[in-house]
Amino acid sequence: MQQARVRLAGVSPDALNSIATDVEEIAEKTGVSMSGPVPLPTKTLEVPSRKSPDGEGTATWEHWEMRVHKRLIDIDADERALRQLMRIQVPNDVSIEIVLED
Repeated sequence: MQQARVRLAGVSPDALNSIATDVEEIAEKTGVSMSGPVPLPTKTLEVPSRKSPDGEGTATWEHWEMRVHKRLIDIDADERALRQLMRIQVPNDVSIEIVLED
């Protein structure tokens, strides 16, 4: 049977966990097997910027940081389960990718 790999990525880990629980509920309702959610390493993006806008004065810096959290879920590719996966309401700051694998 084919498997569907669901990749979730976003800035808020709470939003990712809520979507992962929605996927778990769909797997229980349809009776398909599921593995995950597997937390992948968090990617940290740092942007240093100079505090003084004109370049004069002491060289003080601000460091801005954004963390990107990821989750990985494997689920059997049942037609009913995939249709319900497509109906999940996903927030704007979360990206979801569904890939079918053999």
